Amino acid sequence: MRVAGFVKLSVVVVGFVLALYVVSQVFEFKMDASLGNIFARSAVSHSHSTKPPKYKCGLSKPCPEKHFAFKMTSGAASVVGPKMCLEDNMLMSGVKNNVGRGLNLALVNGKTGELMDTKFYDMWGGDVKPLIEFLKTIQDGTVVLIASFDDSATKLNDEARKLLGELGSTSIATLGFRDNWIFVGGKGIKTKSPFEQHIKNNKDTNKYEGWPEVLEMEGCIPEKSD
Repeated sequence: MRVAGFVKLSVVVVGFVLALYVVSQVFEFKMDASLGNIFARSAVSHSHSTKPPKYKCGLSKPCPEKHFAFKMTSGAASVVGPKMCLEDNMLMSGVKNNVGRGLNLALVNGKTGELMDTKFYDMWGGDVKPLIEFLKTIQDGTVVLIASFDDSATKLNDEARKLLGELGSTSIATLGFRDNWIFVGGKGIKTKSPFEQHIKNNKDTNKYEGWPEVLEMEGCIPEKSD
């Protein structure tokens, strides 16, 4: 009887120990799984909360050293004026109230990136002579940003086109009525500028009634070296 009782007790004890072991393993697994889920959710949440890097003027990538970041848009029809940003500074825009119909120009120091002057010249109802005189005063080493708004070509003559071409423009020779044009060049430039976009006013392809679509351009202007 004592032997039988001892055996029964041993079986009960062993069963209890096994049960505890199974429970502990299941509980540990669930804990590991729960912790894994928590860490996974945390990682996903962290990845979603990571914001993309912000570059100057909203560029898609940073500029290398000794370069000025710029972004600009032409005007939209005769409604929204052009915008020019350089090194995170808005040079010209409708908000700044320093843009107008025709050609919009911003002059920048080629060594420091400092804004020197802004002007706009009405090439529909204005006179081309003030534009010509202004272009003649631009000093060597000056970066020139130009954006069209509404009509930028009707009053242009050969002299004005020549002066703008000397800043590095290719498209100025064929710029026509209500074309959209954006350009970055410089006084004293030895080659044609790589920063230029031009779209013709064409009733078959115009995005707006009587005007082509808005142009947008971004890039990195190298600092002027001594």
